[in-house]
Amino acid sequence: MKTSQTLFLLVLITILTTLAFFGSEYSIDWMTKTMIYAIFALSLELLVGTTGLVCFGQSAFFGIGAYALVKLSANQATPQVLYLLPISMILAGFYALFVGALSLRTKGVYFIMVTLAFAQMAYYVIHDTPVGGGTDGIYLYNKPTLFGFSLDSSQNFYLFTLICLISVFGFLGLITHSRFGRALAGIRMNEVRMRAIGYDTYYYKLAAFVISGMVAGLSGYLFAVKDGFVNPELLSWHLSGAVLIMIILGGLGHLRGAFLGALTFQLLEEFFRSEVIFGAFSKHWHLGLGLTIILSVAALPRGLFGLSTIWPFGKKPSAQISATENEA
Repeated sequence: MKTSQTLFLLVLITILTTLAFFGSEYSIDWMTKTMIYAIFALSLELLVGTTGLVCFGQSAFFGIGAYALVKLSANQATPQVLYLLPISMILAGFYALFVGALSLRTKGVYFIMVTLAFAQMAYYVIHDTPVGGGTDGIYLYNKPTLFGFSLDSSQNFYLFTLICLISVFGFLGLITHSRFGRALAGIRMNEVRMRAIGYDTYYYKLAAFVISGMVAGLSGYLFAVKDGFVNPELLSWHLSGAVLIMIILGGLGHLRGAFLGALTFQLLEEFFRSEVIFGAFSKHWHLGLGLTIILSVAALPRGLFGLSTIWPFGKKPSAQISATENEA
């Protein structure tokens, strides 16, 4: 990793670890949710920012990871993280393999619509059949344990989520700076040229799609542990749209931008839902959030992370900006 990335991780670990021991119950709960969405955003960043594949069905893998945990732990007094987490991620990865194998044969808007269709298909299977408990959803009655530590404790679960976030950040950072990651970046910039020099781009994109689905499954697993409840809305297109907004808000092409986008999105949602600030208008918080995001995208086309190219270091030449767009 580059020095700036390492520094970012060190600062992030320091701040979030300090919050675990000195933060209030509310702040720990809120930041736990934010870190889960950050992992979810990182999963989509691998597809959109690195590979150039705009997927509108990411919520399907998120929901599968969540439902897998609840269903597999239903008859267990002490569910274990060590096998439930890998299984949840593998199941999400299998569905990603199925969806990717078919949808990657299309391009552009057709790819977007096909991934959306597969996500809606999974949504209606959960919504309309006894498999997922229908619209009522399913409760997670027993929280998983790890090496004797129960994730029912908010502090334990916070620290576990933090470890998952740092692990995903480091793993995706290694991928984007590997030969595989460089190939994905080449596919994003000019897939025809990559095929011409001998790369089988279909399998590279499929591998990225499966990895992305498994990471999304991890975030869904964590979300189910946190809330102790799952319902079909976890697979809805609204969630796919929200996570896409997060990475655009933070800045495409940067792993750190995915984290910043998730954090900013959660802060904006919290701000506009505050009855103390907006009173009765807080019921219409979607309106304020939507307008703010539109203005942010218009004012910052490179996202929040793009601010680093113009402030406080001064505006970079266009060639230098182009070279930094692929930085994680």
